[in-house]
Amino acid sequence: MTAAPAPRRAVRLPRDARRVQLLRAAQDVFVAQGFHAAAMDDIAVRAGVSKPVLYQHFPGKRELYLALLEEQVDELTERVRQAMAATEDNRARVDAAVGAYFDFIDADGEAFRLVFESDLRNDAEVRRVVDRGSRASIEAIAEVIAEDTGTDRERALLLSAGLTGLAETSARWWLAGKGTVSRDEAVALMSALAWRGISGFPRRDDAD
Repeated sequence: MTAAPAPRRAVRLPRDARRVQLLRAAQDVFVAQGFHAAAMDDIAVRAGVSKPVLYQHFPGKRELYLALLEEQVDELTERVRQAMAATEDNRARVDAAVGAYFDFIDADGEAFRLVFESDLRNDAEVRRVVDRGSRASIEAIAEVIAEDTGTDRERALLLSAGLTGLAETSARWWLAGKGTVSRDEAVALMSALAWRGISGFPRRDDAD
C-alpha cells in the first residue's frame, strides 16, 4: 500500500515579506468590514497563517490598523510630493496633484477608505496619523505655491488646503459614480477648475 504524501508545510517568508502579506490581508478585511467588525481571526485566515504568527508581528488589532494606516498615509503623501517634483510647469503640477488623489482613491483594494472613511476616526492616534498625512500633502503643495508666488506661508497653506480638498472630494464623488466620465476626463475637469483659481496668483518671475 502506497503511503499518503506528507502534508505540505507553509512556506516560510522573510520577516519583511510576511509583514507585507499580513498588511495586505488586513487591508482586505478592514476595508470590507470596518475596524470594529473585523477580527484578528479573520485577518489570519485571509493571510493563510495562524494567529500566533499574526501576533508575532502585531500585538493587537489596533496596532495592525495603525500600521496599515501609516502605510497608506505615506503612500498618498509620496504621490503628492512626486507630483510636485515631476515638473516646474505649474499647470502640469496642478493636474498631477489632482491626479495623485484620483489615483490613490482609485487604487486596487480601496485602501483610501481607511484614510478618509475610517470608523475609528474618534480614536486620538488614528486622527493623529490621518492629520499628519493631510498636513504633509498640504505642505508639499504649499511649499511650491509660496516659492513660486511669494505668498506668505499661512496663505500658501490655505490655498493648498483648498486644492487638496477639491481633489479628494471630487475623486471620491467620481469613484462612487463611475459613470461615463473617465478618470482622465475627470482629472482634466477638476484640474482646470483649480487652475482657474490658482493661476490668479502669478509666479514671481512673471510679475517682475
